[in-house]
Amino acid sequence: MFITFEGIDGSGKSTQARRLAEALRGLGQDVVLTREPGGSPGAEEIRRLVLEGPPDRWSAETEILLFTAARRDHMERTILPALTAGRIVISDRFADSTRMYQGLSRGDLRATVDRLHDLMIGREPDLTFLIDIDPATGLARAKGRNGHEERFEDMGLDMQRRMRAGFLALARENASRFRVIDGARAPDEVAAEVLTLARAALLSR
Repeated sequence: MFITFEGIDGSGKSTQARRLAEALRGLGQDVVLTREPGGSPGAEEIRRLVLEGPPDRWSAETEILLFTAARRDHMERTILPALTAGRIVISDRFADSTRMYQGLSRGDLRATVDRLHDLMIGREPDLTFLIDIDPATGLARAKGRNGHEERFEDMGLDMQRRMRAGFLALARENASRFRVIDGARAPDEVAAEVLTLARAALLSR
């Protein structure tokens, strides 16, 4: 099963992806935890290109190509081999993030993202958790990390608001695979709901 976590910056999705992987391993499942951009050696090199530097380092169109290249390598090297071996793959972000961050943030490029996805990736997750949170809270959390991968956070609160609205619209558009989770609660509460929903999905397969 291929499970992804999505959400705006600072939503807590990375923490929840890790906690789900740990919980499922504790139940005897064979789990691969990965991330995007990244998840394979080549994709990790591209990660540094797209997440570091000034906000205007790349055009949205160039970013779409870079993220798609990283995702293709990630699929070939990590995701598909694990799924073929019968393992559960949990990814912190996948194509839905590109649909939002590049497809929506700086122009209407969603159709371009989708065409490239169909051509070069051709796979959607089986289950996607959208960790939903107030954009101001999320941005404050993200900036509080004081990391060096803050290129998208530096684009400001207005973009985070548009991303949240976009993610919620995407969840409605793909309701069969999305589960929207209230990320404003305590991490333990969020993790418990995520695990319950993930186990139900696994049992239904």
